[in-house]
Amino acid sequence: MESFKLRSWKRDITLFLISQNLSLFGSSVVSFAIIWYVTLQTSSGKWIMLFTICSLLPQVLISLWAGVWTDRHNRKHLIMLADGFIALATLGLVIAFWAGYRSMELLLVISFIRSIGAGIQTPSVIALYPQIVPLEKLTRVQGINQTLNSVLMLLSPAVGGVVLGTVGITWAFMLDVLTASLAIAVLSFISVEKVVQSGEKASVFSDLLHGITYALNHKLLRHVLLYFGISFFLITPAAFLTPLLVERSFGSDVWRLTANEMVWTTGTLIGGVFVSLRGEFKNKILTVAICLVAFGISFALLGVATNFTIYLLIMGVAGLFMPVVTTAQTVLIQENVEAAMMGRVFSLVQILTGSAMPVAILFFGPLADIVPVGTILLVTGLLLAVAGVFYQFTSKRAGLNY
Repeated sequence: MESFKLRSWKRDITLFLISQNLSLFGSSVVSFAIIWYVTLQTSSGKWIMLFTICSLLPQVLISLWAGVWTDRHNRKHLIMLADGFIALATLGLVIAFWAGYRSMELLLVISFIRSIGAGIQTPSVIALYPQIVPLEKLTRVQGINQTLNSVLMLLSPAVGGVVLGTVGITWAFMLDVLTASLAIAVLSFISVEKVVQSGEKASVFSDLLHGITYALNHKLLRHVLLYFGISFFLITPAAFLTPLLVERSFGSDVWRLTANEMVWTTGTLIGGVFVSLRGEFKNKILTVAICLVAFGISFALLGVATNFTIYLLIMGVAGLFMPVVTTAQTVLIQENVEAAMMGRVFSLVQILTGSAMPVAILFFGPLADIVPVGTILLVTGLLLAVAGVFYQFTSKRAGLNY
């Protein structure tokens, strides 16, 4: 019986990873294709800003309700419905483009709709892992998933560019419809039960408030969410302003900007392999703290690098830590949150990560036209390292040894 269970969860998580990475691949190809299409058609920073907002803001706005739905309904079915919703919206766009209606406003609307679907899907995906994976295997599985994500992030820009350049953006949309359909089909082979809710059924708003109250009253969660917000705010300059740093400090050659992205992704790929091979982090808070310090030092060094090769080496090393911190933080929450509250908690995480960066870029973006980007990276990097030290110190002081 034990060997059957072992085979069962391994089969389920294999199918789940295939399903979700198929979905991610199609979505990533479309995201790159749309942003490049808009850039080529308009050469307008305003339009790129509008598409960025329409791709990110709806996810944040829908997240709290999505967390409640995740905890109330069968998470597998919710993921399938969200994927299907996104695929239908994209198919509608394909039909409109084939009919000759190629409007930027239509692209904005579809990007908005797709973002709503992603906002519903994401908490359900993360909350589902503990239902089909033994707790002691979560870190290894998350490491494998991070590795697969990194591989796809290396492939999807290339595929998006080839499709856009050879057969046009409509076929990039069709690729997403196909991968979403395959993802739904694969996921249908997994059996997932609805999480049983205790107590009387309340309104969606009451469940929403209960989720917020639960997180604020949970000592570990409150601590983790606070540092989630701080760290993502301080990571923003390195995430969004490094292309500007490369262009100003080393040259505007396209290969330099491409290398900047690729070495980071290669670093995350290696980091994901490391996590999957290691399989477990005994003290996850200490692991996250060390990674935040490493991030901070790396980003500060990026700000003072004067040689492009050294800059790329530092960027690659920084990428190594992303899968480690993401996995350790995610598994820490998965291991210490009730199954019935998982969706709402991860919706709060999504809101923090989805809103901290846009808020930060509103500050750091204009600042980059006044203060050198290298100086911004140096200061925020050092602050991030200090935040990592405080994360470990305050956790230990509060008796949080996880």
